[in-house]
Amino acid sequence: MRNDTAAVLLPQQRQATSEQPAREREHRYDVDLMRLICSATIMLGHVGAQFILATRNDPANGAGSYWAGHVAEAVNPYAVPMYFAIAGWAVLVGAPPRDTGRMWKRIVRNTVPLFVWTAIYLVWAWLRNRNDEPMTELAADSLFGSVQPAYHLWFMYTYIPIIVLLAFAMLIRAGQRPWRLGAVLLGIAVLPSVMTTLSEVTGRELPSVAWGFGTYSLVYAVGGALLFSLPRLGARWRGLLLVLLPLTMAGSLWYNTQVHYVMPNAHLFVAVMSICVLLLVSRVRVPETWRPRLKRLAGAALGAYMVHVLFVEEIVRPLVSPDLSGPVAGLLLAGLVITVMVLSFATSLLWGRLRLRRLLG
Repeated sequence: MRNDTAAVLLPQQRQATSEQPAREREHRYDVDLMRLICSATIMLGHVGAQFILATRNDPANGAGSYWAGHVAEAVNPYAVPMYFAIAGWAVLVGAPPRDTGRMWKRIVRNTVPLFVWTAIYLVWAWLRNRNDEPMTELAADSLFGSVQPAYHLWFMYTYIPIIVLLAFAMLIRAGQRPWRLGAVLLGIAVLPSVMTTLSEVTGRELPSVAWGFGTYSLVYAVGGALLFSLPRLGARWRGLLLVLLPLTMAGSLWYNTQVHYVMPNAHLFVAVMSICVLLLVSRVRVPETWRPRLKRLAGAALGAYMVHVLFVEEIVRPLVSPDLSGPVAGLLLAGLVITVMVLSFATSLLWGRLRLRRLLG
């Protein structure tokens, strides 16, 4: 479809539009570092969760494994909100969409790996006889938001609509008419009611819809764009954040063990923890000698995230036992986290060399 927007722009706007591609954007290596930290931290949490599951979330069934798992889980709540923050910064500040076509490619780049990995996990669980329901039903459900057994992909059903919404708003502000993005947003908005109506009319139970986003995820995205845009904080503020951060993690440990496990992403402790981590990492100077390696690892971070649950299920789960003392559980957890990280990133780097990044993330 031909885009006639440029024809109605004022001369000053046309000049700004033509000059925009010429201006080289600053590459934020601190954002690369944040992507790497988030991916690794989520792996820590998922390994820790296996220790909690081994005890059925009850210290009476094994205090060592129980507390080792919960300490790991208390460290990672900020990681998924940080993905939303990075997405918001990328669309609103770091790499705003220039037209619908380019934004559509960005959406496809996220959507294709989501469904490819959902299929991989479904087949893997079927081969291992772990699916609780027929694979065809699970596959149909995954189109609408159920991600069993790929439980770690749940956030993608929120992440993708958020980047669509923010891109839609940015393109309208730039004077364009992003009809396709608007149609996608409209479809996401009405899909739950369509499914409910079909269920009532046919009398059949249809899959629930997870496509969409809540207030908290949108706030993390827009707030992240703001905070990543701030200059580097002074030493006094960073010192305060270094004191506040472990307090939020202690609060998370208390909530997960005394109130409810798992703590919601919209919780105050998670929000404050996310702000602390973001501001501590944002604008940090990465030495030039580290930058090529960091950029390569950050490029592999999404793929490592996608594949890591396979290693958690096949390596971590069989080795975790509730009958472990605290020191043994801690050492085992650390060793398993390192193992999962190394295998996940090595695998992702491998398919990157094979030019499968668009397919596998």
